[in-house]
Amino acid sequence: MTDDPPPNPALLPSGLRDLLPPEAETEAAAVEAMMDTFAAHGYQRVKPPLLEFEDSLLAGSGSAMGDQTFRLMDPDTRRMMGLRADMTPQVARIATTRLVRASRPLRLSYAGQCLRVYGNQLDPDRQLAQAGIELIGHDSPDADAEIVLVAAEALALLGLTRLSIDLTMPPLVPTLLDEAGTTQEARARLARALDRKDAAAVAERGGPLAATLTDLLLSAGAADRALAALDAAALTPGARVLADRLKDSVAAIRARAPGLKLTVDPVEFRGLRYHTGVCMTVYAPGRHEELGRGGRYVCGDTEPATGITLYPDAVLRAAPPRQAKTRVYLPAGADHARAAALRAEGYATVAALDPVPDACAEARRLSCTHLLSGDALVAVKSE
Repeated sequence: MTDDPPPNPALLPSGLRDLLPPEAETEAAAVEAMMDTFAAHGYQRVKPPLLEFEDSLLAGSGSAMGDQTFRLMDPDTRRMMGLRADMTPQVARIATTRLVRASRPLRLSYAGQCLRVYGNQLDPDRQLAQAGIELIGHDSPDADAEIVLVAAEALALLGLTRLSIDLTMPPLVPTLLDEAGTTQEARARLARALDRKDAAAVAERGGPLAATLTDLLLSAGAADRALAALDAAALTPGARVLADRLKDSVAAIRARAPGLKLTVDPVEFRGLRYHTGVCMTVYAPGRHEELGRGGRYVCGDTEPATGITLYPDAVLRAAPPRQAKTRVYLPAGADHARAAALRAEGYATVAALDPVPDACAEARRLSCTHLLSGDALVAVKSE
């Protein structure tokens, strides 16, 4: 038996945190601004549950999140359940079951919280917010471009107008290695070298593909340079099809947003395991964390789909600070109609619940910058 004091109730598990005022309100407003943008482009909102039966949550594309999924026993059915670690597989499930007869292409949007078993060095949070869109039932460069451009528009409304979109084609290198007959042993060593961007090791271990892979590895960066390297590369037939699709998707984006900064990494293959085509990652200048990521995948068994997930927490860290509502203190007996008019104008009103001798002091105590005096707004002087 010990006399250790009880843990501090404010102590939370690693990777979990409380979001306090005004950050919680700021995040909610940012998410709704994104969702409004998605809705304006025809994306209809769905709301999947926080947890599902494990066998359905981790089916299909959901299997990629198996090692990040918290599991628990449902006391009602005695079946294993999982807390979602990513919302995209849930949206895919909805599209292939409850909305299987809905007209295609199907445009769906979503927002919610996810929980993951592990964080990482760049992002230690294990609970993260997501807001995203999925375009299901169509496979074309224009569909790839729409996903990128709608996300860019949503971020621009939050003040992020100088974005960098990194485009990749995760199946390209595996297809090239498969068609070139690379052995599994050599492939594993080469994959590690490519993942570490080690040009010397790629040249040493690439065999007949050494020169091609080295050139592509070194071309990563500005889209024009990378695409030129892909055009000049000696690719196998299947890899050439994928390279041409990446090129066409870049052209489709530029046709509608010529000023958007695009980069291409031809040999990057670290997309989620369910990605089957063009993928994208969104960055802000001067920041290393991802603001969002997405790409093409197969919805259900055969249906083509693409989508992107934005991470509101990272977005708000990169975006210009959002101005909180001006708080106005309403003394006891304040005119209700005038207070309602202030709220309609965008002010936040804080009503007195009891008369106080010094309204200015009470307004300061409640973090109000103004108070209503009669019909006029009066600035509260700091002490």
